[in-house]
Amino acid sequence: MKPNDKLVSDLQKMHEADLERIKKFRLLDDDFMSKVFEDSECAEILLKIILNRDDLKVQDVHVQHVVHNLQGRSIRLDIYAVDLEGKLYDIEIQRDDKGAGVKRARYNSSLLSANATDTGEEYNELRETYVIFITENDVLKGNLPIYHIERVILENGELFYDEEHIIYVNSRIADETTLGRLMHDFWCTDARDMYNTVLANRVRYFKEDVKGVEIMCKEMEKMRDEVREEAKLEIIYKMIKKNYSNAEIKEFYDVTDEEIEQIKEKMNDD
Repeated sequence: MKPNDKLVSDLQKMHEADLERIKKFRLLDDDFMSKVFEDSECAEILLKIILNRDDLKVQDVHVQHVVHNLQGRSIRLDIYAVDLEGKLYDIEIQRDDKGAGVKRARYNSSLLSANATDTGEEYNELRETYVIFITENDVLKGNLPIYHIERVILENGELFYDEEHIIYVNSRIADETTLGRLMHDFWCTDARDMYNTVLANRVRYFKEDVKGVEIMCKEMEKMRDEVREEAKLEIIYKMIKKNYSNAEIKEFYDVTDEEIEQIKEKMNDD
């Protein structure tokens, strides 16, 4: 087989593998979920059901939104939304229990608040925030469909009302309630099996429509590039820790001295 023929064959196999992966995607798979819920109508449906609020209107939504922390670890939010009242929402899809730990929820909540304030802004102008984890497993082990975490005054049991909310949604409970049906839809690989028609149409677009499938294939190629880049950075991290010089690192990877120094600075921040 000629080199060009082999390349074409390999690319065709990769494309076929991508098509099979797309067929198996669920809303619990965060890469697929990001494409579905970057649509504001879909994000609004999600929040309305989880918060049991028919009046909620999403004004803006971003997926894989980076929240920077100049003094420590920055975070990437799966879904970042703002409603018409200015309330902020971080929605995380977590298949891995470790990724939905209580300290992670606390950290996300603190950064969400910190990045929503401007210099000189009064504390009472802080915006209301919601951090919502939709988990594949029952992370909090209470066999409940949803958990609302709020600060309380221990002496009298009254709510503290600081407008900072954390919610865990257990996708394992897919009963006949509105929330349960939504969680059922999160497990579906076929749009025909879904209850919510708006979400089903969005899922169908990315799984069955030619243009939608093409978008997903491009996203998967982008994901592969990101994985390769992360693997490269991981090796460079290890080389720096083992005191390799910049010149030695550059023999293995196409990076500049400036990029290596940026990596070193990030290591110090972490």
